[in-house]
Amino acid sequence: MAEQLLLDLRQRAALGRDDFLVASSNEAAVSLVDEWPQWPTHGAILVGPPGCGKSHLAQVWQARSHASVVDAQSVNKENLPTYFEHKAICIEDVAPGRFDEPAIFHALNLARQERGHVLLSSRMDPILWQVKVADLASRLSALPLVHILPPDDALLRGILVKQFTDRQIVVDEAMITYMLLRMPRSAAAARALVAEIDREAMTQKAEVTRPFVAKVMAKLDNPELFTTS
Repeated sequence: MAEQLLLDLRQRAALGRDDFLVASSNEAAVSLVDEWPQWPTHGAILVGPPGCGKSHLAQVWQARSHASVVDAQSVNKENLPTYFEHKAICIEDVAPGRFDEPAIFHALNLARQERGHVLLSSRMDPILWQVKVADLASRLSALPLVHILPPDDALLRGILVKQFTDRQIVVDEAMITYMLLRMPRSAAAARALVAEIDREAMTQKAEVTRPFVAKVMAKLDNPELFTTS
């Protein structure tokens, strides 16, 4: 069952056991990474909800471009040249009030001058970043913007199956369907749920049955279980 379900989705090999499942919701983002360095501009922006695979794709791009991957809060004009050593930098988790605007502007200038590239990732569109530097806002508006959309049933099913398979836990299709109908609709929730099932099964030395899964899923009322970024 697990192998058959996984065949329905293309896997984007990148991080060994964490191969990336490609579906309609993330296909444009995968194409963006795969098309590098033939980007139309010196940068791009990747937007998507927590746990959708932004960091995974950043690591794919890092492997291809030798880019530095850094958190937006860590970048300033002083350390930027070090991060830009290979003429490529991925600046992750850009959020309002949590990044140095002159540093981002300088990064885009460096990329243009040295024929390098900047990949920016965020949970929200750049128009919501509350940019105060007009020149930076203009530069950002000129960059390609790619969204990772919320996962559909096919992708969530594939994630659940792969997470169970990676942990060598045998479940049937009925179990996957049961979970899909009752879990939050996010990739982060799918990964967190399987991890919690695995943890509880090992702790209790229990078999993963539907009643057991139902008890674990009662923890859905605890939001901390599903806050994977």
